[in-house]
Amino acid sequence: MTAILGISAFYHDSAAALLIDGEIVAAAQEERFTRIKHDFNFPVEAIAYCLQEAGLEPEDLDYVGFCDKPFLKFERIDDEEELCRRIAELIVDEKVVGLMQGRMEFGPRALGCRSIIGDARSTKMQSVMNLKIKFRESFRPFAPIVLRERVAEYFEMRDEEDSPYMLLVAPVRKDKRIDGGGDGFEGLDKLKTVRSEVPAITHVDSSARVQTVDKERHGRLYHIMKAFEALTDCPVLINTSFNVRGEPIVCSPQHAYRCFMGTNMDVLVLENYILLKTEQPSAAEVTNEDYLAQFKLD
Repeated sequence: MTAILGISAFYHDSAAALLIDGEIVAAAQEERFTRIKHDFNFPVEAIAYCLQEAGLEPEDLDYVGFCDKPFLKFERIDDEEELCRRIAELIVDEKVVGLMQGRMEFGPRALGCRSIIGDARSTKMQSVMNLKIKFRESFRPFAPIVLRERVAEYFEMRDEEDSPYMLLVAPVRKDKRIDGGGDGFEGLDKLKTVRSEVPAITHVDSSARVQTVDKERHGRLYHIMKAFEALTDCPVLINTSFNVRGEPIVCSPQHAYRCFMGTNMDVLVLENYILLKTEQPSAAEVTNEDYLAQFKLD
């Protein structure tokens, strides 16, 4: 008889499993005993359960395998509604989210499959995205994505007017602007003023390059925005391409994870998996030199 105890601990959902002659005899997560959701501590109770089920003592084990320092930590959410709600909650919390889903897009813009998205209502989001994520000048503008059914509420466009490829420029509606925003300022100081209810996507001339989002073409992105709308009553987000200055838009999950860890992005969503920067191995505040050095500047 060969008895092998496998242990996983210290990063997420600690657990134990016992194999005898290649067959699983018992397995359990520590949270089932401690009643602490996602308990990551050493699985003392789970180990005791496995040994008890097999009628073994610790000295009867032939091998113990321990999973230590995983490549990354993630949360998997298979329920689509729950996933979109979770992403929306992170955006409301002013987190910058890298979104990678489905097939690679082709064209001049990232339209939701290889995008970095954020809260357009934030007064600091434009600067944060430019300096800490894209590593480019703070004055460079970002474009909005807006639910097509509400595009005319925020921009001087027709009701439900289509702009699915982010190629049309339109003024922000006057009733969404803030009176006097930018008045009396010159040059880069104009960027420090709040010009509308969605300042992160409102250019100094109160225009925006608009992308409309609909259920038929955009699937999950639409549902993320609907979840955000339910929380905030705002149908607008920032959308920019998933890359840094000089880097091609990410294609594979490896590219996305590298960009995520090489910048100060807060969250990475890979299909149904959510990764938080604060939970990743060796995660730390980064500067642009090391990551940007891999690409020629545009």
